[in-house]
Amino acid sequence: MKRDTMLIFDDNAIERGILAELFRGEYKIIEAENGKDGIDLLNRNFDSIAAVLIDNVMPVMDGFEVLKRLKEKNIMNKIPFIMITGQESVEFERMGYEYGVVSYIKKPYQAEVIKQVVRNAVGWFQYKMQLEVVVNKQNDDIQEQNDKLKKQAQKLRLMNEILIDSLSNIAEFRNLESKQHIKRIREYVQCLGKSIMKLYPEYELTPEKLDQISWAASLHDIGKIALPDNIILKSSRLTEEEFELIKTHTTKGAEIIAQAIRLNDKDIFDYACDIARHHHEKYDGNGYPDGLKGDEISIASQIVSLADVYDALTSKRVYKDAYEPERAYQMIINGHTGAYSPKLLKAFAEVRTEFESLLVLYSDEE
Repeated sequence: MKRDTMLIFDDNAIERGILAELFRGEYKIIEAENGKDGIDLLNRNFDSIAAVLIDNVMPVMDGFEVLKRLKEKNIMNKIPFIMITGQESVEFERMGYEYGVVSYIKKPYQAEVIKQVVRNAVGWFQYKMQLEVVVNKQNDDIQEQNDKLKKQAQKLRLMNEILIDSLSNIAEFRNLESKQHIKRIREYVQCLGKSIMKLYPEYELTPEKLDQISWAASLHDIGKIALPDNIILKSSRLTEEEFELIKTHTTKGAEIIAQAIRLNDKDIFDYACDIARHHHEKYDGNGYPDGLKGDEISIASQIVSLADVYDALTSKRVYKDAYEPERAYQMIINGHTGAYSPKLLKAFAEVRTEFESLLVLYSDEE
């Protein structure tokens, strides 16, 4: 059955009407004025529901109670739930994400932002469900038809790449980063990886491994989808408490990849989990979340860490203007952005001009 229906939980008829009008051209709309009625509608229309918008303040059963009950039944992994809120509390948003909310819609409503949030959430879940269907079917086919194994593997790889692109685009959208950011990260990883492969064969890198690492690198910041917008998009200096929350995107990212993303390529899956968790570790042990030191940090995470820092320095963000490539290079080489291994810095110096060319080729003005 086609998922063409949106369910709106909200006890305020005017608020429901505003949201219904925004999406009536794209979805069939069903509405509930309290949590109990909403769960009944969800159960009766489960196979056709594409997304759920849910307010927390409702009679009979509030939003968090609804989420708690549905999470216990594993419903939150099958339909994207987006919470409606007028609150700015970090604790409130943290609770929602723990229950399985994928994003928030803030009051007063901004039509285009709401539509984009819903579009991204629905797209993410569609790819996730499609991949599960394909993987399950192809696992059966592999057992029965060994002669089709190569073709099926290629098909799965394509689906993995589509899923990775979709998820990385969601992270970029929430972080207000350009669509070129992930392209640059992939290219920087390939470029720096080839330099390391040439200079230091002891790392046993190969073109195939670099390809896997570059795709896995696309998900390095996926954990940021679990952080509140008011922290991710803050343009002023973060408080100590806010920075500690930001740092959790590493562990949250690894958890999301391990628990919610079905990557059939085990190597990409392993690289993605490692990179998401460890791309902020530093060679001297002063990074996070695990304080790894030296070559305790995998070469994949070391490569992505430097590529990510270079891109952050040379790109405009909500909290800073872009630095010139020369300044970014010197900051990294001189340790102003944290410690890197001497081998990594030598490999980086070897491809400095290639990095600058990639920055122009995949500029944000493209």
